[in-house]
Amino acid sequence: MTRSTTDEAAVPPLPSPKERRRLREAKSLSEEEVAAAVGVTRATVRSWETGRTNPRGRKRALYAKLIAPEPAVKPPAAKPPAAKPSVVKPPAAKPSAVKPPAATPEAAAAVVPEAAVPEPADLPVAPPVPEAPPAAPPADAPPAPDPDSDTRSGAEAPDERRVSPAEAFDELYARTAPGLVRQTYLLTGRRALARESVERAFELAWQRWPEVAVDRDPPGWVRAAAYEYAMSPWHRLRRTHRQPDAPPTEPGKRALFDALLDLPPAYRRTLLLYDGVGLDLPETAAETEASTPAAAGRLMTARAAVAERLPELADAAPAEQSALLHDRIGGLARAEHVPVPRPARAVRTGSENKARLWTRAAVAGVALLIAVTGLTLHTAPTHYEPPISPPERVGGVPPRGGPQKLTAQDLKLQKSLSEHLAHGPERLVPRLE
Repeated sequence: MTRSTTDEAAVPPLPSPKERRRLREAKSLSEEEVAAAVGVTRATVRSWETGRTNPRGRKRALYAKLIAPEPAVKPPAAKPPAAKPSVVKPPAAKPSAVKPPAATPEAAAAVVPEAAVPEPADLPVAPPVPEAPPAAPPADAPPAPDPDSDTRSGAEAPDERRVSPAEAFDELYARTAPGLVRQTYLLTGRRALARESVERAFELAWQRWPEVAVDRDPPGWVRAAAYEYAMSPWHRLRRTHRQPDAPPTEPGKRALFDALLDLPPAYRRTLLLYDGVGLDLPETAAETEASTPAAAGRLMTARAAVAERLPELADAAPAEQSALLHDRIGGLARAEHVPVPRPARAVRTGSENKARLWTRAAVAGVALLIAVTGLTLHTAPTHYEPPISPPERVGGVPPRGGPQKLTAQDLKLQKSLSEHLAHGPERLVPRLE
C-alpha cells in the first residue's frame, strides 16, 4: 500500500456537501480563506460544497481538518465522583420499573445516599446481573430506556425493526411529496409541471437511494432536485408548459400569486425557501448555491416587491412580514387544487424501468458501434488504388511538323540539277579512303 493510500484511509469520511458548507460558516470561514489554506481555487471549494467533486489525497486531509467540528465539552456536572457508587443497585431497588429520579447524577445521589450504600463486605452473595446498565447516564446523552424495567420492550420497539429501502422511500414519499407538489406549484405556476418535477425528483432519489438515505436532510435533497428540474429553461420549448395556469379567483390570493410569478426565478426560490418552507438563511443560501449575503439581499428585494402588491405587508416589521408571508404562502398553496402525485410504488417502478431502459439503450448503442466498426474494417481496402480516368476526345492539336511532300515542279528541278552540272570548277566531293 502506498503512502497516499494510507493517508487517505486515515482521514475520516467527509460530511455531506450541505454539512460542509454549514461547518465552514459555523467557523466564520469564507471560501477564499478555505481555498488559500488548502491550496486550491475558490471554484474548487464551491464544487466541493455543492457535491460536484470531492477532495483527494493531501487536500482531502487538510480540508477535513479545516472544517472539522469542535469537540463538544461535557459539563463538569455530568460525571461527579459522588455519583459513581450509585451504579451498585441494592436488591430491593431491582423490581422498580420506572426510575425518573435516577435520570441525572444529582437525582441518583438523592435516591441512593452515599451512607446507605453497603460496603463490599456486607453485600449479599448473589449472581451478578450482566445486563444492568449504569443508573446515571451522562447529562448530555438522551434518556435511554432501561432494559431492567421491561425486558419485552426491546422486541416490540419500532425503532429496532429493520426497515427495507423500499419502506424507507415510501415513508419519505408519503410524508413530503404532497407538500412538495404545492411548493413547486407556487414556484412555477403550473400544476402539471409541479407534479412532474416532484415525481422526477423522487425517481432520481430512488436511483441514488444509498446516497440520499445517509444524507443529513433527505427531504431537502429531494426538494433541491425538484426545484432544479422545475426551474429548467428547457420547459419553455414544451407547448404544455409555455403559459402558467389560471391564477386564483380570490383578489388577495391572486395578488400574491402574480407577485410571486413576477419575481426572478432565483429571488422567488429564495423567498419560498425562507418564508414558505421555513429554512434559515445559511441553509437557503446553500440550497440556492449562493453566498449568505447574496441570499439575504435576494430575500429583502423579494419581500419589498411582494409588499408593493400586498398593502398589509408594507407597514409590518421584518419579523411580522416573515410570519405573514409564511401564513399567506401556506394558505395559497393549500387552497389551490394541486394534483396528487402517483403512489410511491408507481414512482419506484417507473424509476427502475427508466434505469433499465437507459441501460439497454447504452448497451445497444455500444453493440451497434462495435458492429459498424467491424464492418468498416472488413470492407475497407488494404492499399491505395488510384482511380482510372475515363477516355475523352481531345481537340485543337496542331498538325505534325516536318518536310512537306515535293510537287511535280520540284521533282523536275531536282532532276535537272542532278543531270546537268553547272559551268565552273568541279565540285569537291569527299571520298573515303
